[in-house]
Amino acid sequence: MQLKNFVVYFMLGGSIVSAVTFMGSQGKGLLAAFVATFPTMTVLTFALIHSKAGQAATVDYAKGLLFMTPPWIIYVVCLIILLPRWGFLKSLIVGVLTYMVLAGLVSIVIRHLK
Repeated sequence: MQLKNFVVYFMLGGSIVSAVTFMGSQGKGLLAAFVATFPTMTVLTFALIHSKAGQAATVDYAKGLLFMTPPWIIYVVCLIILLPRWGFLKSLIVGVLTYMVLAGLVSIVIRHLK
């Protein structure tokens, strides 16, 4: 990957993360969540993957997004449930570990189905 492309991708992603963080820290959680989940990131990613690798790679990425959505939802639910009880760091660790385990299981299942 060319360094110039990497810098552009980093700036795009960083801008969105910065905007979401700012809105969330201002008590605008719903707006921050809307911006974070708005298809901007996937539109950019689809366009960039398609321009570099073509249609097949883009479809493969889109399928991967769908398969990894349930583990991501469970990760978020872990934070919602555990944060008030355990605090931020413990909840985040459990949520991320849960995501990693479930994503690994999804990957194994997908590999066996192919």
